[in-house]
Amino acid sequence: MKQRQGQQKRGGANKSGDLDLAREYYRQRAWADAYQAFLRADQETSLTAEALELLAMAAYLVGRDEDYLKALERAYNAYRDTPRRLRAVRCAFWLGFRLLMRGEMGRASGWFSRAQRLLERDTRECAERGYLLLPVVEQRLGSGEYEAAFVAAAEAAAVGERCGDPDLVACARHQQGRIRLQQAQLGAGLALLDETMVMVTAGELSPLVTGLMYCSVIAACQQVYALDRAREWTGALARWCEGQPDMVAFAGVCQVHRAEILQLQGAWPEAIEEARRACARSQGFDRRAAAGALYQQAEVHRLKGEFAAAEEAYRGASQLGLEPQPGLALLRLVQGRTDAAATAIRRVAGTTVSSLKRMGLLPAYIEITLAAGDVQDARNACRELEDIARSFDMSVPDAIAAQACGAVDLAEGDARSALGSLRRAFEVWQGIPAPYAAARVRVLIGQACRALGDEDAADLEFGAARTIFERLGAGPDLTQIGSLTKGVASSNVHRLTPRELDVLRLVAAGETNKAIAGRLSRSEKTVDRHVSNILAKLDVPSRAAATAFACRHKLI
Repeated sequence: MKQRQGQQKRGGANKSGDLDLAREYYRQRAWADAYQAFLRADQETSLTAEALELLAMAAYLVGRDEDYLKALERAYNAYRDTPRRLRAVRCAFWLGFRLLMRGEMGRASGWFSRAQRLLERDTRECAERGYLLLPVVEQRLGSGEYEAAFVAAAEAAAVGERCGDPDLVACARHQQGRIRLQQAQLGAGLALLDETMVMVTAGELSPLVTGLMYCSVIAACQQVYALDRAREWTGALARWCEGQPDMVAFAGVCQVHRAEILQLQGAWPEAIEEARRACARSQGFDRRAAAGALYQQAEVHRLKGEFAAAEEAYRGASQLGLEPQPGLALLRLVQGRTDAAATAIRRVAGTTVSSLKRMGLLPAYIEITLAAGDVQDARNACRELEDIARSFDMSVPDAIAAQACGAVDLAEGDARSALGSLRRAFEVWQGIPAPYAAARVRVLIGQACRALGDEDAADLEFGAARTIFERLGAGPDLTQIGSLTKGVASSNVHRLTPRELDVLRLVAAGETNKAIAGRLSRSEKTVDRHVSNILAKLDVPSRAAATAFACRHKLI
């Protein structure tokens, strides 16, 4: 009906017909119709600078990135030598910002410099001075100058408030929130992001800034594991996108975030499909969103044991500029390529400084180094992970650290300590709910119960985990459960007798030879001989190494 209406108006003699229609479509947020009507109007008559800005915005929102940049540059030139040259400053800022997002640093810097030079010709108080502080904030944040970045962002917000520019206030407040998160001041950071989102959801911001704030705030919440907020804002973003069905600019990012949440909640087929839609929607426009969508597909394929599909998706994400770790290293681990996994995870951990990013890497680092038999390295990483989680002071980071440290406790033979940490982690994952993460913890709890001699409890934990893995289609985890529930048969591969396996389980539980002798009603000398035989058969130098070997090969 809109197209017919447009054709009727275009058939008239009034050259302003398409321009009027374009403005009306723009007001209705019918972006594709607005874009086409502006293009027709541009062919019929020279567009004003203001109309060029609207054309640029419509082009951006329907994914026509080059047209966005061209129209915005035309608007800049139209404003530059007029009394409204401050609008030229703003056009130059947004040109620089978009180029920065595309990774074109030289052109971005050039446009920011143009904006600054033009602004120097005007001494009035204006919002544009605040906008040009925003790239300064990002530069300082990137170099680790957190307090200097925060001061600059606060100054930009103050300019926005004095000039009555809610877009500027929202951009600067959100920057302040991200800075506080980087400083591990989570309460203050999340409060600033919440303040930003109140402006977003109240409809106080332009379409461009609304979409940018949704995407950046949700990403920040996920990075610090504020999952309740991430779900809340992703739901709001989805509703906003659904009200503008022909919008391309932010729809792909929204679908990536939805895929992440669906994966966490155990809706894996839906997560894959949402990630595929995100990839298709973002190709050719938003490289970061397309890369994130491919990574999400790879993660679910890996968990399902679809290794070829996972490999292809990780490589696709890498080609678009996204670091495919830790997912690719975990894929190598489950493929049995432990050395490759260890090399990859050590490489990326060795070059990652940010505590937020290390929080995401260390759990995989610990899992892989345990599999490689380096228990001490895993313990050191676990201590760092615990320190970071304490600085977060939130339940999910605490659960992640508790789960990793429980695994290390098991490898060191301290099953009792492991149980406390693992049960704490399980309660958090069960409460979210995050069924896959909870099932993984139950496998570790089962191993700890078995190490303590409680086979009934171990069987219950393994059975509950198996049910979840079967529902999800988690092939590699089902294979692991199968090996754990075969009992002593798996020990035959390593030539351990049933009695030696009993002794190994108690060694893994942290018992002394004297205590083991009492538990098994054997002499201490007999237990000494069993321990010596175990070390010789497993070809390991110590009790801790025997425990690590047993955990790695599912002997306990």
